[in-house]
Amino acid sequence: MRNSLRVRVLCLVLFLSVLCLCAGCARKEAPRSTREIVEEMVVDYGSYGAEADGRVAELLGELRAVDADAADRWERIMPLWKEANTDLSLNYDVLPDGLPDTDELCIVVLGFQLNPDGSMRDELIQRLTVAKRCAEKYPNALIVCTGGGTAAEDKTATEAGRMAEWLLADGIAPHRVIVEDKSLTTAQNAIYTFDILAARYPQVRQLAIVSSDYHIATGALLFGAEAILRAERADAQTVSVSSNAAWHAPSGSLSAMFQAGALIELSGDVDTAFEIYYDTYDIHELPPLH
Repeated sequence: MRNSLRVRVLCLVLFLSVLCLCAGCARKEAPRSTREIVEEMVVDYGSYGAEADGRVAELLGELRAVDADAADRWERIMPLWKEANTDLSLNYDVLPDGLPDTDELCIVVLGFQLNPDGSMRDELIQRLTVAKRCAEKYPNALIVCTGGGTAAEDKTATEAGRMAEWLLADGIAPHRVIVEDKSLTTAQNAIYTFDILAARYPQVRQLAIVSSDYHIATGALLFGAEAILRAERADAQTVSVSSNAAWHAPSGSLSAMFQAGALIELSGDVDTAFEIYYDTYDIHELPPLH
């Protein structure tokens, strides 16, 4: 009897051990979330550029197994990112010929931090000067001014509000000027601008980004990516970034890693985005490229 009991106890222990082992395997093999895969992919490319192409392809495959719709969208966003930084042509001072002179075109003027007293810095005025030339060349286009409250001493002032005042004082018709005054990042510029356009200006089909030259690629990338992310279907994008006009800034730059943070912000992970913006994100938490 004792031997029989020992055998039963041993069998029970072995059975429970196998169950625990199987449960552990199941946990290890559980698929990662869309957010986890996208974050690793974007940070890898932001850190290593073209060296990460192989890993990006692997991660897109992993994403497809988890979320095919997200994979379709990010398979379009990743080439857009590369194109924005390598193949994008800048148009200095004014938009090029050939754009539609209708309200299907919307000129998006990206904001810049205000002075503490709420007045505009010279860089923002220069961007507006370019925007005015564009608005005069395409007199039926709409103009979006973007940017929230960034004046330390004047909480009532917003970048977009000051920009709109400048354009109206310089003769731009009020019905053309749209104010997006909630955003504090370029990613938010895109998110809130699309909210306004979708709700009030569904006729808009093309966007033209106006900013300082070093900022154009980031603006084009984020507005293009936001259009892809919010389309009803991944292949049904109705709004596209078709052109740009740049002010030649004497200095300034935005890194690919900054762009990675902005794309992560578009995807909904604001905390991680700001870790990247403030340079506190630890890339070593991710697996090395192989």
